[in-house]
Amino acid sequence: MTGESHRSGRIGWLRAAVLGANDGLISTSSLVVGVAAADPNRPAVLLAAVAGLAAGALSMAAGEYVSVSSQADTERADLRQESGELASSPLAEKAELADIYVARGVSPELAGQVAEQLMARDALGAHARDELGIYALTRARPIQAAVASAASFAVGAALPAILVALLPIELLTLGVVAATVAFLLALGGVAARLGGASVTRGAVRVAFWGVVAMACTALVGRLFGTVV
Repeated sequence: MTGESHRSGRIGWLRAAVLGANDGLISTSSLVVGVAAADPNRPAVLLAAVAGLAAGALSMAAGEYVSVSSQADTERADLRQESGELASSPLAEKAELADIYVARGVSPELAGQVAEQLMARDALGAHARDELGIYALTRARPIQAAVASAASFAVGAALPAILVALLPIELLTLGVVAATVAFLLALGGVAARLGGASVTRGAVRVAFWGVVAMACTALVGRLFGTVV
């Protein structure tokens, strides 16, 4: 019998990858559009794009690492506490585990047997899953999350930076906006597909907020920037 494949196994990396790529694409494209609206000068706009890519990727990595590390610290503290309770009061912990199964609809007799057998095999693992809600698929992995966020941000931010270097200056803003919207539609659709949601809804949702961000940044550049 082969194991079933579920989308929950993708939650960790999918969230980090989609967030990073979406943020990189929108923030860097918005920065390019805003600077170009203030002063359509290729070196200045390209510098802003590259600086935005580098700063954003590092910021995403640092923020994700700190956030997920806090989650990991909490998980470790809970597991240490649970390990101590198992060592000092194993019978009480077995009864607690059995009560959890009873609350889920298992008969008291069967719940006691299940708790005893699971604790005989891996007491801490059983309590981690069923009492604390800590599962292997969703365990906090700070370094993995930081690397995934930084890499995906850089991939997303690379598109507008490349376009700034290649497009004629008179087509720069239009080209960046059009390409960004197209990639946002694709990114939203792929993320929705992987997550089992509506592809159309996911694509439109991501693209809409990207357009809003670029429009607002362009307005700021037009109103307040004359020379970069």
